[in-house]
Amino acid sequence: MIIINGDFLCNNLTGIERLAYEITARLDRISQKNEIGIVIPLNAKVKPEYKNIKTIFYDKAIKSFPKWQQFIFPRILKKHHAIPLDFGNSCPLFRPGITFLHDIYCKLFPEDFTTRREKLERRYFCLMYRIIALRAKKIATVSHFTRAQIISNYHVKPRKISVIYSSYDHFKTVKSDTSIYDQFSILSKPFYFSLGSLSRRKNIKWIIEYALKHPDSTFAISGVSLPTVRVNELDNAPVPANIVLLGYLDDSKVKALMERCKAFILPSYYEGFGLTPLEALCCGAKIIVANAASLPEIYGNTAHYIDPYDINTDLDELLKQPVEPPDEILKKYSYDTSARQVYELIKELGA
Repeated sequence: MIIINGDFLCNNLTGIERLAYEITARLDRISQKNEIGIVIPLNAKVKPEYKNIKTIFYDKAIKSFPKWQQFIFPRILKKHHAIPLDFGNSCPLFRPGITFLHDIYCKLFPEDFTTRREKLERRYFCLMYRIIALRAKKIATVSHFTRAQIISNYHVKPRKISVIYSSYDHFKTVKSDTSIYDQFSILSKPFYFSLGSLSRRKNIKWIIEYALKHPDSTFAISGVSLPTVRVNELDNAPVPANIVLLGYLDDSKVKALMERCKAFILPSYYEGFGLTPLEALCCGAKIIVANAASLPEIYGNTAHYIDPYDINTDLDELLKQPVEPPDEILKKYSYDTSARQVYELIKELGA
């Protein structure tokens, strides 16, 4: 039996959590009764009802994710004689099964981790990367770029790693909530929009420096700071007047912004996949992304590209350059396809 680690249900459904939620929902449709289970902790923000997936409720809240991952979840696996499916860059040390390794950021960018807490977090995830590479029965990752990095850094046999893309399907049914425009008067001007956790690799620094140089351009940024790898520029000085920080927004307000923005911008210098520009393309927005990491692979000729380390460009002029329509890109990514790939891995293990 495969048991899914349901810890992703304890967080907001963004990025990794969204992929986990959507693939699990589709596994429920294509799997046999009780062929797959999921452990749902007490403090899950959502508690889905599944038809075929067996739900195992854990009657306590997760207070420490490492403790959950390394002690509590393995006990549940042992009780059910099960193999784990983990979506979030980590696995039980002694019982790894099918594990998603979205990126190896902590290994490749040690300079981003400066405080004691950040360094401890980095050590933990670097350990997880190595355990996944050496011991996981199957590894899934979200781009060929990341697959190549895992193979190169950990000497993993290529046949052990499957590329399983994320998707934007969930955004198709979201209804726009234009009340966001009543909340922030600055959005009456033409604006560039960015969305993501306010962490260093998202490179909000690029937007801040560009905004300082171009005071006539307006930027709206949605997201919240992580406890670690915080953006120093947001802590040490007030943001420029032509930037508005919107905080966390639900999908309906995000969609309203994507539908009206001049362009969606993601200047990240490292992404395993980079989902948010795909959501923006779904809304009809133009996208500007960094020519770095997985982003050229994912977005091909549909994006306008910037150097994540150089602000000497003109975004308005950049948007005048022709790009390909997004139709083929949007056809390429599907949670249904991704769920079938995960199910094939489950079948390979005979779980």
